[in-house]
Amino acid sequence: MNKDDIFTLIDKHEHIETAARALKAIAHPLRLKILCVLGEGEVCVQDIVDAVGTSQSNISQHLAILRDKDVLQTRKDANRVFYRVGDPRTLQLVSLMREVFCGVDNDDN
Repeated sequence: MNKDDIFTLIDKHEHIETAARALKAIAHPLRLKILCVLGEGEVCVQDIVDAVGTSQSNISQHLAILRDKDVLQTRKDANRVFYRVGDPRTLQLVSLMREVFCGVDNDDN
């Protein structure tokens, strides 16, 4: 990468802000676990609770933070709420994070 490429990247303030917001939102052990569970899929709250192993109220608080920071999107189906990673760029980050830190081979997804 040459200097012009670096300055072009730095000039993309909006992208830098989006990345910083996403990184700040996911920088918590429980939220990283949630994202490892979600991966590229869509998972209901109860399945996240079962996989992560903490209370539903605790999971709901962290899901709300991720949703408020535009990391996650939701879909309701009757009385169940499903979560998924909303931004494809964040999905790439989560995918790499799962591979590096969660021991998940992304080719198997």
